[in-house]
Amino acid sequence: MMEEDPLYREIILEHWQHPQNYGVVESADFNLEGTNPLCGDSLRLTGKLVDGVVAEIAFTGDGCAISKASASVFTEKVKGMKMDDIRRIEPDEVLGDLGLTLTPARTKCALLVYQAMRGKVAL
Repeated sequence: MMEEDPLYREIILEHWQHPQNYGVVESADFNLEGTNPLCGDSLRLTGKLVDGVVAEIAFTGDGCAISKASASVFTEKVKGMKMDDIRRIEPDEVLGDLGLTLTPARTKCALLVYQAMRGKVAL
């Protein structure tokens, strides 16, 4: 089990209150949606690809602090990445980027953005 660091809690709060890449990419190459039926969180990912690389990505949605912060962190991570590299991302890496130990219900919230992206990259 990961030991929680207060800095990570601050990072989560910062990404929740001031999310990166929040919005909609106009004339997007992909438009993906995900929902968590357990809690009602929903997410939409839009983005543009240039030569197999994520050139722009944005998200919108309604959800808890964890799902919103995770989407913010994840979109920052994959911006500029090749699709082949995104395909290699594992759920544990997404969770590790948050730096928190989460309950199973919160884990589903944190992985909502990953699950939505999986629809596009066929992970």
